[in-house]
Amino acid sequence: MQLALELAKKGENKTFPNPNVGAIIFKNGKIIGKGYHRFFGDNHAEINALKQAGNDAENSTLIVTLEPCSHHGKTPPCVDAIIKAKIKKVIVGIVDPNPLVSGNGIKKLKEAGIEVETGILKNKLDSFYKDYSKKFIEKKSFVVLKYAMTLDGKIASITGDSKWISSQKSRDWVHRFRTEFDGILVGVNTIIKDDPVLSSHGKGKNPVRIVIDPELEIPISSKVLNDKLPTVIIYSTEDKEEKIVEIKKRNKCLIQINSHSGIIDFKKILDELRRISIFSVLIEGGGFTAWNSLRDGVVNEIVTFISPKIIGGKNALTPVEGDGIEKIEKAIKTKIVEVKKIDEDVFIRSKVVKSKKRVE
Repeated sequence: MQLALELAKKGENKTFPNPNVGAIIFKNGKIIGKGYHRFFGDNHAEINALKQAGNDAENSTLIVTLEPCSHHGKTPPCVDAIIKAKIKKVIVGIVDPNPLVSGNGIKKLKEAGIEVETGILKNKLDSFYKDYSKKFIEKKSFVVLKYAMTLDGKIASITGDSKWISSQKSRDWVHRFRTEFDGILVGVNTIIKDDPVLSSHGKGKNPVRIVIDPELEIPISSKVLNDKLPTVIIYSTEDKEEKIVEIKKRNKCLIQINSHSGIIDFKKILDELRRISIFSVLIEGGGFTAWNSLRDGVVNEIVTFISPKIIGGKNALTPVEGDGIEKIEKAIKTKIVEVKKIDEDVFIRSKVVKSKKRVE
């Protein structure tokens, strides 16, 4: 298990938002397969270990740091592959705190006649998975703000044209990234301007689309209202009963939250989303929505794509707008934890350094 943990550590800062996992396959006193989750979008650790072991995996023991997944996400369930490989015994470090998995993977393995042992190196693994477990144990929302911008910090030209700032490979990455979230959130202006589908584009499960629309300005013809994928509209107006009826006819969810000066508090939004089991949220637009989420202190991490293009224009849109901060000393601080290239773009992931005070 210690060796599996060392393997898991090789994927640190590369598998986000998935957990880092290591796996070993042991048979007749020898290691016949090793694997770890190498990067987001790659096979899970168990699959990589099984591939290395090949047909020799039959009647072997699999040692894995975290309970194998049992649900369909971006990849098929790992437990299915373990069962198919005729593994005899699985030794699990800790049970996955994700309610989609927690205990279900172990149950499925046992039902298939596989012996399962848990709790090996539990203290070390509890510490290793502390950040991953936190959002499930504390039942707090996990929020990521994502945007793509040019080298001079613009998300669209002066005419509003934004197709495309980032490269195709970066956009493919984002489509896969969406599959890891319960919900994807935008402001109504993004819907009005771009009319996006906000799906995974066939890369895996689709998140619930969430639109912040205080005055219910969303066009009834919008794609998010006219397909079979789930959509939640957050609004505050007491008027527009006819539009409410039309939206409900399309089997979309409406949540009413009081606003202040036309702005709905993000903490109240997340409270309501948790009530319908939406804990992880990816914010994708636009600048006003980004500012409100940062101002309200709900963003945990920021994913930024920087494209090597310059479009200029003092009135061209920027990733974070709103009122902004008056003094540099009061700026929202982040800590960069990952930088890499995706095609021609630079990818940056940073964690928001939380402040006890709400930004004013």
